[in-house]
Amino acid sequence: MSNDDAIQLRSVSRRYGTGDSTVTALDEVSLTFPRGTFTAVMGPSGSGKSTLLQCAAGLDRPTSGSVRVGGTDLTALSERRLTLLRRERIGFVFQAFNLLPSLTAAQNVALPLRLAGRRPSRARVREVLARVGLGDRARHRPTELSGGQQQRVALARALITRPEVLFGDEPTGALDSRTGREVLTLLRGMVDGEGQTVVMVTHDPVAAAHADHVIFLVDGRVEGRLTGADADTIATRMTHLETVPC
Repeated sequence: MSNDDAIQLRSVSRRYGTGDSTVTALDEVSLTFPRGTFTAVMGPSGSGKSTLLQCAAGLDRPTSGSVRVGGTDLTALSERRLTLLRRERIGFVFQAFNLLPSLTAAQNVALPLRLAGRRPSRARVREVLARVGLGDRARHRPTELSGGQQQRVALARALITRPEVLFGDEPTGALDSRTGREVLTLLRGMVDGEGQTVVMVTHDPVAAAHADHVIFLVDGRVEGRLTGADADTIATRMTHLETVPC
């Protein structure tokens, strides 16, 4: 694994079930995600996008193959050590914001550190809220924030531990197009300005166009990639993948 790679998947397969009912979600996938880059993962429904994300992030274990994050082989870790690695070195942002309604924005952001038994500094919480443009919303609860603001709180919560990799599973899926663009611009800025590594699953070509690379999956296999593509080019490729018989 190169020092320039944040994540490496080598011959990763993920199968569910046994015998005749076995479903192969990932089929011998080998990929690298370079540090300081923004990668979008796309594909038709059932192509294995979310399974790829979950295996790469250590949320699910591959049936075979290996996953490395910063040189650490996730497949060799115990459940306890895997949990610690996810908590300390990986950030997550999902379509559902998953904020606790009884907590303020600042308390939601601080939660991962509290769960890890660490005392979050107020300065650090304010810093990450300011990074996502919510420095003046620290005392607001989720019900007092718009959808876009809630997703930015979720983003700040993912960044509080200074993760090596930030994973997003349809992070703009619940947002209107303007608000979604604001979140994507924020992610793009973190990659360009701070060297953050971002891997995002999306079905939206406009969202994917913010990424450096777009990887396409079909039936659990990599079916090509685009680099520096615009939304129209990405949409054309997706249409082709969805209409070509397997």
